[in-house]
Amino acid sequence: MERREYEKLAAAEEGTWWFGGLHAVLIDALAGATLAPLSTVLDAGCGTGGLLARLKQTLPRAHLVGLDLDVVAAVLARAKSGCPVCIGSIDRLPLGEGTLDAVLSADVLCHRGVDAAAGLTEIRRCLRPGGILVLNLPAYAWLWSAHDAAVDNERRFGRAELEQLLADAGFAAVRVFYWNSFLFPLMVLRRKVWRHAGSDVGLLPAPVERLFALIMALESRLRRAGLALPFGGSILALAVKPS
Repeated sequence: MERREYEKLAAAEEGTWWFGGLHAVLIDALAGATLAPLSTVLDAGCGTGGLLARLKQTLPRAHLVGLDLDVVAAVLARAKSGCPVCIGSIDRLPLGEGTLDAVLSADVLCHRGVDAAAGLTEIRRCLRPGGILVLNLPAYAWLWSAHDAAVDNERRFGRAELEQLLADAGFAAVRVFYWNSFLFPLMVLRRKVWRHAGSDVGLLPAPVERLFALIMALESRLRRAGLALPFGGSILALAVKPS
């Protein structure tokens, strides 16, 4: 990803409706799948550390580790979260076999130069038997836009494709679902009708940020109650390494 996109990410990720919603859905999925306390958790592709900082609040007793390929992003993530961050690729994780209880990865396997199959194989290797993977990716190949080009996305995923990738890597898929559903029509208009150059990363006017955050919170409540709409701008997978 270009350096200016990392700078925009570092400045915006703590205050935007999007990152608030993304971090919430990842943490909710992890919490819903966890029965025993988690000891070691990896944020694979941690960017500038926003998710690591949220995880530190949620899992204060866990050993949290970040990984990112970009040195500047890793330095920012270390400063923001206070967690150790290593430099490396999700395709070749610099960690031992069976050393992790859980891995979270947000919008990484979609990046140019990343081998999604190899990344999932490496994550499975590093998870202990019964370990959890929470994986988020952008949805629908037809929705690819200038935003994806700006943030270095090469591909977007459908449900069947993601389930097959997980199965091929040896995971048992517990749940795969679309989310960011309520705002999805606006996303389609933004990406395919009101087209613009560059990414969508950045703060919107404060009233819009508050409104979108409320919409995301409502969607989260309904999802916890069992409602999952069959479409959305992102797709999340909760998978387990079989024992």
